[in-house]
Amino acid sequence: MNRPMQEESPYKGKTGLKRLFNAFFYSLDGFRAAFKHEDAFRQEALLALVAVPLALWLGKTGVERALMIASVLLVLIVELLNSAIEAAVDRISLEHHHLIKRAKDMGSAAVLVSLINAAVVWGVVLLA
Repeated sequence: MNRPMQEESPYKGKTGLKRLFNAFFYSLDGFRAAFKHEDAFRQEALLALVAVPLALWLGKTGVERALMIASVLLVLIVELLNSAIEAAVDRISLEHHHLIKRAKDMGSAAVLVSLINAAVVWGVVLLA
């Protein structure tokens, strides 16, 4: 059975250094949008500004410092993905729908797991 070929996005045409250059600035746009529109991301980013230097000071070894910093950065990564899911879902519909609620709740749960992970990592490193 032959399926019709799906058309690629018109935004996928760049390659090489031009693609890397564009991707970098799209990423900066994403950070700006998250910081401007997402309270949770702003709070977690400000917490990271305190936690990363603190991890460098409190960690006794390179591995401890890396684990502590990685756990904080993971929270930011998951929050960015959660915010992206919420924005995409809100673009589709603002009406209440059980699948939209499920997607948003799962994104929120992922953020919670990343926060618990950070707390556990920091607790193990600092109390061990």
